[in-house]
Amino acid sequence: MCGGVRRERVWARRGAHHGMRRLAQFGRFWWDFVVGDDWRAALGLAIAIGITAVLAAADVPAWWFMPLAVAAVLWLSLRREVAS
Repeated sequence: MCGGVRRERVWARRGAHHGMRRLAQFGRFWWDFVVGDDWRAALGLAIAIGITAVLAAADVPAWWFMPLAVAAVLWLSLRREVAS
């Protein structure tokens, strides 16, 4: 009977470890997907999303800001790549 309890504990630990490993893999996937090769672009777009939220919360029409921000971030990113 004691061996059965030990076996259940081992399986419980392995299950928890497996779940954490899967969670870490999931997090790494999203980090790689969002940040990718250019962390500056990801940061710029995160800031743009924040500014859009502030504009919308202040009842300012914010539909125009995001396209401009995306174009600006893309231009800066391409400019940086061409220069290097």
